[in-house]
Amino acid sequence: MEIITQLIDFALHIDKHLAEIFLNYGAWAYMILFLIIFCETGLVVTPFLPGDSFLFALGALYSSVNIKLAFILLVTAAILGNTTNYFIGRFIGDKIIGFKKIRLVKKEHIDRTHTFFDKHGGKAIILSRFFPIIRTFAPFVAGIGKMNFASFTMYNAIGGISWIISFMLLGYFFGNIPAVKENFTFVIVGIVVVTTLPAFITFIKSRKSKAQTEV
Repeated sequence: MEIITQLIDFALHIDKHLAEIFLNYGAWAYMILFLIIFCETGLVVTPFLPGDSFLFALGALYSSVNIKLAFILLVTAAILGNTTNYFIGRFIGDKIIGFKKIRLVKKEHIDRTHTFFDKHGGKAIILSRFFPIIRTFAPFVAGIGKMNFASFTMYNAIGGISWIISFMLLGYFFGNIPAVKENFTFVIVGIVVVTTLPAFITFIKSRKSKAQTEV
């Protein structure tokens, strides 16, 4: 429970925690950044990591960090993470889903991602980058479905670059506006709600449609 509380605090006050990471760890902070993005996209058991708000906060700290180095590392982490997750899904995905002790791999998350794929096809790999939870499970589901790896790699690269640069630029342009800085927690909550809501609505519509079909 304490870990969950700490994660929520980290997510809601990510600007302060990120500044502390750079202050306390210096150059090693860039490796921490790499690991956060890699784990969120590459490990199917860590969909809770705050990728969007993390990138926004990093963009807002552009004057305090080597933003070019951070961008290159995070794009690399995002692409490698998705690739790792794809191969996990391809080779042991069915076993992970069937292993009930892994509680973070919830059936509803898998179902929601399948719905997303049904609607958007291969482009789901790009679009999923902008939706929390789904971006973690999209490459995993692509691997389970044996999606063509060349196509996956193309969508993966486009999605990874687009995601990283979009949220870092948002933080760069808006993160230091006084009204945003003073209400950063509310901005972070807003980002989570805005990015999560469309996928949730799509999932609900799909469930209703499926229920009506079964009737």
